[in-house]
Amino acid sequence: MTERIPLLLLPGLLNDAELWRDQLADLADIAEATVGDLTRGDTMQAVADAVLAQAPPRFALAGFSLGGFVAQQILRSAPQRVLRLALIDTSIHADSPQRAAQRAAQIASVRLPGRFHGFGDTLMRSYIDASRLDDQVLVQRVRDMTARLGAEVFLRQSGLDREDGHALLASYRDPLLIVCGENDRITPLPISREMQALAPQATLVVVSGCGHLAPMEKPGEVSAAMREWLLRD
Repeated sequence: MTERIPLLLLPGLLNDAELWRDQLADLADIAEATVGDLTRGDTMQAVADAVLAQAPPRFALAGFSLGGFVAQQILRSAPQRVLRLALIDTSIHADSPQRAAQRAAQIASVRLPGRFHGFGDTLMRSYIDASRLDDQVLVQRVRDMTARLGAEVFLRQSGLDREDGHALLASYRDPLLIVCGENDRITPLPISREMQALAPQATLVVVSGCGHLAPMEKPGEVSAAMREWLLRD
């Protein structure tokens, strides 16, 4: 049997291994996958260091949303450990004033008295495609995952500074996969197209009828794109 590729999967804000459930199963024949824990650390570097401390010596690296920013920080601090890179529904932009204000408003709302229930209806409409809002199984999986991680993790992850990654990506030369949901409202498709333009070797996969949570919304398409990326010479 061919040796499996070490694969480090990084989830997004208020996500855990449930985000990658289908990819862990779909890619098990070619990848020995682990899911990084992004719930500890008050700076992006501290989060990256904690992930690296638990990671294999070298690995293919896939980051979703916030995990994409952590992946970029890993590339800055330990580029020799990264075999290839996948950036899924993420960005290379530092927070704009508008995004910073939006994040601050979310933080303020979470600090209000009362139990934190994870993603409510308003956030859910931003994160998954409108066509899937009636998919109660999917919606409940997302709700359970975000509630499980809780308010403390939400506040800590929301407070992490997102650093500009344009120069980093422009200098990257190894196999690069970029995936974006066609209707992603959190990290819209033009950002992924900009990322592809910076790195000519990149493959961009646009997932139709999909919002931000592509690994959960359209798992088959995401797994297929990742398989091709993992096997690319």
